[in-house]
Amino acid sequence: MSTQALKAISPIDGRYASKTSSLIPFFSEEALIKYRVQVEVEYFIALVNIPLPQLAEFDTTLFPKLRALYTEFSTEDAQKIKDTEKITNHDVKAVEYFIKEKFDNLGLQQYKEFIHFGLTSQDINNTAIPLSLKDAMNDAYVPQFFEVKNKLEELAAEWADVPMLARTHGQPASPTRLGKEINVYVVRLKEQFDLLNDIKSAAKFGGATGNFNAHHVAYPQIDWKNFGATFVQEVLGLHHSFPTTQIEHYDHMAALFDCLKRINTILIDLDRDIWTYVSMDYFKQKIKKGEIGSSAMPHKVNPIDFENSEGNLGIANAIFEHLSAKLPISRLQRDLTDSTVLRNIGVPIGHTLIAFQSTLKGLNKLLLNEAKFHEDLEKNWAVVAEALQTILRREAYPNPYEALKGLTRTNEAISKKSIADFIETLDISEELKAEMRVITPANYTGI
Repeated sequence: MSTQALKAISPIDGRYASKTSSLIPFFSEEALIKYRVQVEVEYFIALVNIPLPQLAEFDTTLFPKLRALYTEFSTEDAQKIKDTEKITNHDVKAVEYFIKEKFDNLGLQQYKEFIHFGLTSQDINNTAIPLSLKDAMNDAYVPQFFEVKNKLEELAAEWADVPMLARTHGQPASPTRLGKEINVYVVRLKEQFDLLNDIKSAAKFGGATGNFNAHHVAYPQIDWKNFGATFVQEVLGLHHSFPTTQIEHYDHMAALFDCLKRINTILIDLDRDIWTYVSMDYFKQKIKKGEIGSSAMPHKVNPIDFENSEGNLGIANAIFEHLSAKLPISRLQRDLTDSTVLRNIGVPIGHTLIAFQSTLKGLNKLLLNEAKFHEDLEKNWAVVAEALQTILRREAYPNPYEALKGLTRTNEAISKKSIADFIETLDISEELKAEMRVITPANYTGI
């Protein structure tokens, strides 16, 4: 761990920095500045492509050099912009001045007033941030999500035929199969991911109060609404929100955070179930040489990966909850509360990625203890009572539920023998008894 990481206030940038480094290109201060430069440059190029009369003679072969301002953006560039911000006390204006200086260096002084032409800072922020979020989801979040989902699919297939005593309300219930129980989580995750895919990455782009006022007064003959939609959707690959106030209404972003929260909640459910199975001795855990489970008890191998995951998912969900509740609310045409909140969208995603990696690490350490599964099934022959009474119902046997209830609700343990003895007392055919005798807790697992 670097000295810088040791001094970090947030564990995302400190203790867990190695687990969240994939988010730096999207949510760091440098990344935000770079995305702002990208939007400003692409906007200028879009004005040239109209073309505005004053830009008709612009040499389009210079486009690659303009795009290099963000494709080759450096930490030194970011620092230069931050130094300018100390003077301007305005982050987006500092970006504008940076690009204008680059135009001066390229001998393009006559065109530089069309940088940020007609825009307000939120036209840049409300495109740069959704763009960075979309890229982060595709490049950092989705691959790690699929690692977890694919591992669960693998385990569901591997354990498909492992019979297991189910527990409802914590009590023994109709047996199931371990692979099926894992597959429940696979399907839940898949369905939420499909919903996640349907959520638009939306951006506001329309001038000071969303009406293209400045654009329209300068060039009333141009269809600026169509320009804005084309720029946002075709150039940036985002959904153009229109109409808006000065800012994006963030409804789609709130939906994204709500969906991410639901995915996390599913994984909390998984973490707690696996933790419980470990405590029941259904799973052992692979031991790594040198690792210590407890500072006091040498024998312990704690399910810390699932606990770590649960804790980080909880923190992530608390922040997602605030983001989705706060962002769609703004006083009149805008207030500034969204600005500081948006700077934190990488935080819950960071905690989520930490959790994904912890869950995955825990799943990879699991060792199936089949003997314990078999032992619990053999101790709970009472669970086949449901099967017997259902067959008796089918055959119109009088009061089958009550008959089985009388057998199973005693203080005496129900065993294979007591079930067998009960079957022999029934006034039914030998063929029907034979059908019942083959039912065991291990094979009464449904479809």
